[in-house]
Amino acid sequence: MLKRFLVPEEDRVFVSEESVRYATQAIFLEMGLSERDAEQATDVLVVSDLRGCESHGVSNMLRNYVHEYRRGELNPKPNVKTLRESAVSATWDADQALGIQVGPRAMELAIEKAGESGIGAVAIRNCGHVGMLAYYPMMAIAHDMIGFCMVSAGGALQVPVFGSEPVFGTNPIAWAAPADKHAPFVFDVATTQVAANKLMLTRRIGSKLEPGWITTLEGEPVMESVDSPDYGGFHMLPFGGTRENGGHKGYGFATIVDIMAGILSGNGPGFIAGRLHHSQFVMAIKIDSFVDVEIFKADLDKLLEKLSTMKPTKGHDRVYYAGLIEHEETALRKKEGIPYHREVVDWFNGISDELKLGFSLP
Repeated sequence: MLKRFLVPEEDRVFVSEESVRYATQAIFLEMGLSERDAEQATDVLVVSDLRGCESHGVSNMLRNYVHEYRRGELNPKPNVKTLRESAVSATWDADQALGIQVGPRAMELAIEKAGESGIGAVAIRNCGHVGMLAYYPMMAIAHDMIGFCMVSAGGALQVPVFGSEPVFGTNPIAWAAPADKHAPFVFDVATTQVAANKLMLTRRIGSKLEPGWITTLEGEPVMESVDSPDYGGFHMLPFGGTRENGGHKGYGFATIVDIMAGILSGNGPGFIAGRLHHSQFVMAIKIDSFVDVEIFKADLDKLLEKLSTMKPTKGHDRVYYAGLIEHEETALRKKEGIPYHREVVDWFNGISDELKLGFSLP
């Protein structure tokens, strides 16, 4: 985790997992979600915070969801419809449900289909924000499966290489595989230089953006360190940044996401579907349909061992692989509590008073 995204020590308030779960679920219930859906949506957010992915946990997202429910932009009690289905696939219309409300159900179905046929995939159209993408492939690895997820997230942020207009959202991708003795491999990235929600974190904690992360509204890369502008005052570059630094690679991946999540689900490209009409694609692959699970995990352990135990370059303590830091951070935060910015705690307590929910953090 980059230090620029961590809450400054002087602003940290440690809150227990149990307390933040109770508070978050109470807010979701007040927004009209069922008990089951409120518990599920809460789990996605709190697991994100436990893993140190605070950009997609309660700090940024919960208040956004509350605003969207109040404006009628999200449906707390959706009528999710199956539009197509086969032995290995399904397409759902989420009826403008919050993504973290319906996405886990879709992955459960993909896992069920993979258990029967070796591979299962579900495409979802017409949903709200999907939260931390790692959550979904992590569901699959608990069943000795490889998990995959991608989201077409609107079309108002990311410009193509050499482009002057945004066509994509951050269009993230996540992928996970189970190991034996090592922490699982869990890769979760935006196809932009940085996740947009992390820009929100920099505004809260007062850190700056790196050169090549954003562009002007005319698509010109900003090649100096700057404070994060408010939404509407910038666009974002694909990962790699400029063409010389490999921006065409992130651009290509963003396009793949729009095809696999947006177009394959029938939702259309993100720039046509719009900001809150996201689409999601989840897949589960049963490992023993290809190779014995024990062999797969042992071989992955060998790779992860090689990566995590080699001598690091000068000035660095360790070499990490995707998911290792988050695995270790989860164990620490379960023990010591989750370090929230005091402004986040104030927001929780303020909405508790406003909605007469009766909780106080911490």
